[in-house]
Amino acid sequence: MAATTTTGFLIPASAQAVSTAGTRPRRRRRITPEAGHALEILGHAIEYLTDEFVYEDHAFSARSAQLQAVQMLMALNRQVYFECPEAPTFGERCLAVLHHHSA
Repeated sequence: MAATTTTGFLIPASAQAVSTAGTRPRRRRRITPEAGHALEILGHAIEYLTDEFVYEDHAFSARSAQLQAVQMLMALNRQVYFECPEAPTFGERCLAVLHHHSA
């Protein structure tokens, strides 16, 4: 089951870990306004839950529902981010211009 957020992104009922194996490190992404809004909301929710966890002085446990919620939100954050297309590097843009002019 999936739920629709106010940003239009579908969020799965159980968040899956997002693999970063196929991504290139330090590669910029083109983040749409909708994705940016979703990332902002998720970031605030993560920050709120972690602050609450620290201030309540809970014992650290992997079974903590609050920590599981943070992990789920972080997985959703990565999912939204990695769904954004990679922006071409300066070199790739230069090559595209050269190819365009030579054709």
